[in-house]
Amino acid sequence: MAGPRTPRGRAKVIVPRLGEEYPGSAADLCELNFATPWQLLVATVLSAQTTDIRVNSVTPALFARFREPEDLASAPVPEVEELIYPTGFFRAKTRSIVGLAAGVAERFGSEVPSAMEDLVTLPGVGRKTANVVRSVAFGLPGFPVDTHVGRLTVRLGLTTQTDPVRVETEVCALVPKAEWGALSLRLILHGRRICIARKPLCGECLLADVCPAAGTFAAVGPPARKARR
Repeated sequence: MAGPRTPRGRAKVIVPRLGEEYPGSAADLCELNFATPWQLLVATVLSAQTTDIRVNSVTPALFARFREPEDLASAPVPEVEELIYPTGFFRAKTRSIVGLAAGVAERFGSEVPSAMEDLVTLPGVGRKTANVVRSVAFGLPGFPVDTHVGRLTVRLGLTTQTDPVRVETEVCALVPKAEWGALSLRLILHGRRICIARKPLCGECLLADVCPAAGTFAAVGPPARKARR
């Protein structure tokens, strides 16, 4: 039987299958360790160009030393740089999180805002980071688009766009708001484990029967398992 021929039709199959494969809410699926929206905000900024594992290795010491936004806002720059050095780009990230801390402390009473229009005014915070915080920390609609999400949404035929904002707009139009945050994280997990950039494991993919790109790469892995209905 032929698979769905439209992005909306594919989304109706892809979303529940990924939900079964990677169960849980956005907060459950997030691999960054955090206890508060503030900690998640900082961790997400630090996660640029590095792994969640690396970020999780430095944030305990960072948050133990500088517990609140006002603490980090007045922190000695060399000390912050040393603490976050393993995440890479430590000087730029230090400027971002210290400026971010000052913005949260001075403009929002040390409480992380939940509105997109407020979050993106903070240093180092773009739509992707804002959507992470909204969906994971606050349980609000948000669809973060990182490189995995951008790659998979094109491969799966959910969009033809490559600009993250356009990807977000088109995919969100296909999927209920309640699914946005978890779907983004499920796509990230699937991109890390199965739909790898250079050698996707199409033979192991539960979406192979609805994916327009399946079979267009060199065969890797065992035969495709039976599709879920």
